[in-house]
Amino acid sequence: MSFDTGGPTTSVPSAAPDATPEQEPVETPERTDRGVADSPDNGSPVEDGAPGASGSSDSAGARVSTAYSVPSDSPGAVDPAAADASTGPRGVAAGDAGTETVQLSNGLTCSLPASSPLAKLLRSQRTWVGPGAKERLAILRRAKSVAIVGASPNPARSSYFVGTYLLQSSDYRVYFVNPNADEILGHRAYPDLASLPEVPDIVDVFRRASDIPSVMDDAIAVGAPTVWVQLGIWNQDAAEYGERQGLTVVMDRCIKVEHARFHGGLRLLGFDTGVISSRRGAA
Repeated sequence: MSFDTGGPTTSVPSAAPDATPEQEPVETPERTDRGVADSPDNGSPVEDGAPGASGSSDSAGARVSTAYSVPSDSPGAVDPAAADASTGPRGVAAGDAGTETVQLSNGLTCSLPASSPLAKLLRSQRTWVGPGAKERLAILRRAKSVAIVGASPNPARSSYFVGTYLLQSSDYRVYFVNPNADEILGHRAYPDLASLPEVPDIVDVFRRASDIPSVMDDAIAVGAPTVWVQLGIWNQDAAEYGERQGLTVVMDRCIKVEHARFHGGLRLLGFDTGVISSRRGAA
């Protein structure tokens, strides 16, 4: 390169446009065979996008996964050297005494102390889905008899309202099951399902959530096809158990409300009946 200054010409060598200073190679941390980089044992999570984050790739395209470092003295912590292929992240084995593996809504799993509040909260989240509206309508239309388990003679109880509605607004043969009552709404009360004069098509349940599995066992024993657990009662394990035994299970729904909505009885209250017709359906 030369400059004309009116004096002697001076030439300056041109640098190559892509020349860069020579750099020393940078050594990167080696990943473990689980795809998780070592992190301080301080209980802090590895952030998403950092080495060890789940479902992401670094600039070199390497696959990495989520890990949470666990203090070595915490309950359930396992020496990484003793971990094998059956253990979970950070060597916490699924099924360890006092721990349980839970699956989060994003698909990830983690091991928690079974008695921890978080584990109880995750267990309470609902993933079971019962019959849809059309299936519930079909259940109600096929049924000819309903047994109300946990029926009460107390007029203030919801089971009393449901029994009154079914007797007055449906053609079902209604049976009341309560070992502590002799008569409910002018009808005999039976001590259990086995004492009924026929096998009910629907067993409508007003019992605590913890009692639902035993009611399902009773329904299976007598051959009832459907267990309908009333509004406000939820036991997902029992629902899944009943379905595995061949029962049709409806849970956390009021049979009175469902029957009324499908037969036009709730239209004035603004409920979607799910029926598009200018004519009222048959009761």
